[in-house]
Amino acid sequence: MVQTPNKTLTLEEFLTLPETKPYWEYIDGKIIPKPMPQGKHSTIQGELCPTINSVIKIQKMGWAFPELRCTFAGRSIVPDVAVFSWARLPVDENGDISNTFAAAPDWIIEILSPEQSHTKVTKKILHALNHGTKMGWLIDPDERFIAAYPAGQQPLPFEEIESVLPVPEFCQGLQLTVGDIFGWLKVIV
Repeated sequence: MVQTPNKTLTLEEFLTLPETKPYWEYIDGKIIPKPMPQGKHSTIQGELCPTINSVIKIQKMGWAFPELRCTFAGRSIVPDVAVFSWARLPVDENGDISNTFAAAPDWIIEILSPEQSHTKVTKKILHALNHGTKMGWLIDPDERFIAAYPAGQQPLPFEEIESVLPVPEFCQGLQLTVGDIFGWLKVIV
């Protein structure tokens, strides 16, 4: 495992370091490792991106990315799922998707791992909301609880399996329920 450098690094210096797994994030001048995903986390993350993209990507409304580094407002984070509206997708000179995303995602989704601090993950979502993100979700697989954070509003709690989760405006047509999200965890034998 790569050790955290002893000296303080600037964001620019941090961005020159090679990528590692687990990923490292740069938050408030500190280099912080992301916990390695476990079964429930990986399952939900693995289902979310294709489910979201099956609606929004094919209609050119947006694109969901797993573990995408987003650098903005003095931080460099790697959300579990970062969703960008089609109009805000960074492209290179060839018209291809860019390797660098220097903006807050339009929708940030974090999936709580057992050893993760609820407060630290919430602070990451709030930071993104304060810098242009339209919607945040915090999914807690162990508690079967989802908190939705619409920009400029109070967080909304969701626990009932039939509850339809709010999505950003550019994702209209995408409908997910609490039961959909946590249903992915069931092993059918």
